[in-house]
Amino acid sequence: MKTIRLTAAQAMVRYLGAQMNEEGERFMAGVWAIFGHGNVAGLGEALYGARDVLPTYRGHNEQTMAHAAIAYAKQSGRRRAMAVTSSIGPGATNMVTAAALAHVNRLPVLFVPGDVFASRAPDPVLQQVEDFGDGTVSANDCFRPVSRYFDRITRPEHLLTALPRAMSVLTDPAECGPVTLAFCQDVQAEAHDWPESFFEPRTWHQRRIRPDEHELHRAAEAIRAARRPVIVAGGGVHYSGATDALAAFVEAYKIPVVETQAGKSALPWDHPMNHGPVGVTGAASANAVCAEADVVIGVGTRFQDFTTGSWSLFRNPDRKLISLNVATYDAMKHGALPLQCDARDGLTELSVALLGYRPEAPDTALKTDWFAQVDPLTDAPAGDDNALPTDMQVIGAVQRSAGPDTVVMCAAGTMPGELHKLWKAGRPGSYHMEYGFSCMGYEIAGAMGIKMAQPDRDVVCMLGDGSYMMANSELATAVMMGVKITVVITDNRGFGCINRLQVATGGAEFNNLLDTAVHAQPSNIDFAAHAASMGAAAVHVASIGELEEALARAKEATGPFVVVIDTDPYPSTPHGGTWWEVAVPEVSDRAEVNEARKGYEQNRKLQRTN
Repeated sequence: MKTIRLTAAQAMVRYLGAQMNEEGERFMAGVWAIFGHGNVAGLGEALYGARDVLPTYRGHNEQTMAHAAIAYAKQSGRRRAMAVTSSIGPGATNMVTAAALAHVNRLPVLFVPGDVFASRAPDPVLQQVEDFGDGTVSANDCFRPVSRYFDRITRPEHLLTALPRAMSVLTDPAECGPVTLAFCQDVQAEAHDWPESFFEPRTWHQRRIRPDEHELHRAAEAIRAARRPVIVAGGGVHYSGATDALAAFVEAYKIPVVETQAGKSALPWDHPMNHGPVGVTGAASANAVCAEADVVIGVGTRFQDFTTGSWSLFRNPDRKLISLNVATYDAMKHGALPLQCDARDGLTELSVALLGYRPEAPDTALKTDWFAQVDPLTDAPAGDDNALPTDMQVIGAVQRSAGPDTVVMCAAGTMPGELHKLWKAGRPGSYHMEYGFSCMGYEIAGAMGIKMAQPDRDVVCMLGDGSYMMANSELATAVMMGVKITVVITDNRGFGCINRLQVATGGAEFNNLLDTAVHAQPSNIDFAAHAASMGAAAVHVASIGELEEALARAKEATGPFVVVIDTDPYPSTPHGGTWWEVAVPEVSDRAEVNEARKGYEQNRKLQRTN
């Protein structure tokens, strides 16, 4: 057996650079790294030697550079991914939030945090977390519950099994999620005689699970017995590349489709069978067909509470739930008839099994009425209107400036709900929303990752002042790397979304909007100046008209272009939506809370969890 002598870090880097996807691309598109004493000497040296094969990018915050890696994988349809490395201690724990985000969203990312010395000779080292009752614990154990696979590399030869296991998880549609390889810092630098065969290029094919005949038969029989079925399209439709199969299926059987946040753009917004967004942030047209549906067919969805209205949306007492999903965990949820399979192949085979089936035609007036209600909300205000713009009007301006290659993206706050309802996604992949974890701070880093994955797309990042304040440092990274993104900051002076929820549950406005909080000095942040200080082209606009002019200029920019606009924190789209369970206090001195509690108890009676 021929061997080659390399350090463990060099072996890891060489192995990762040899893993390919079905399109002939390296599966690992690069490594995001902030170096510290736990990874600079070992992994840093190894990455330097492989920088032509596995490029290294430097972020400004461990969490947000991981967000960029995750967004890259999401926009790539999970066909490519990135690795992220940090030192031990705070560098590692900063990434735990990103790991949770990737875990919830079933997205591939490889975390390689440095770890303590396997020898334990210098213990306790700088930043080491010591467990008084367990000598094997380090800060990296925080990754265990938010990793699909976790391993600690305490000997070089551990990589011979750990790395193939990691790749199998990162590339498996059912098991996909974050992998953490905690890499002891002394082990990174240790040499070992590695089999040359370990570094031979390997292509990882996307496994497509075909339906079990029994499950397929049961699902087909249940659908055949239905008169008013509905399909809930989730993110799995995109990851499977099943958008064409979905269109063919619903066109054949005239079954209405509703879209989750992750599934939005599975069908063009104007497709006759696309009844719009579903659930708490959904359209009246979508929620109406869901309320009457006798069979609900989930395709690649986790059935999150925002999708199901905390399981109060599907109100037909005779309804059955079918879950077509590649993961057993998701296919079995809430007493569903499971159809565990790949979305594309599953829809294709289910279509054959349903030949001759004809359900009731959906009411086309539902969509017409929905757009008649909400389209005026996105119109530009009248010329003499001096009121603060609404988020809906901002969305309208961005929509009018968008082209066929535009990707609009967001993650948390007011914008996800408004975009889910109002944005008209014309093609698959044109809507990128991180709403599984709804992580404030994902936006700017995520936009950068999207643009890196698809350089030819026009990426528009929409976020509020709250999210911007939480994590804006990767704007400087985008400037340094020359990554062209457009960032639209809606400044409503605080957490407008959660303030509305606070009031809706009977609470008084408290600790959310900056203007209603008690501070020694009023907040007065010039976001445009702040963005410009990091090198971005930035402008503050005073109206929707000025916003549209700025968006036109953004198209000619060569790097990040930031537009800031003040908005009204109170209005939201009054149409559509459904109940969402947020527990209201059972005892309160406030009449508003007591009244909200009555409504809460009434809505809970609508819940059906199986």
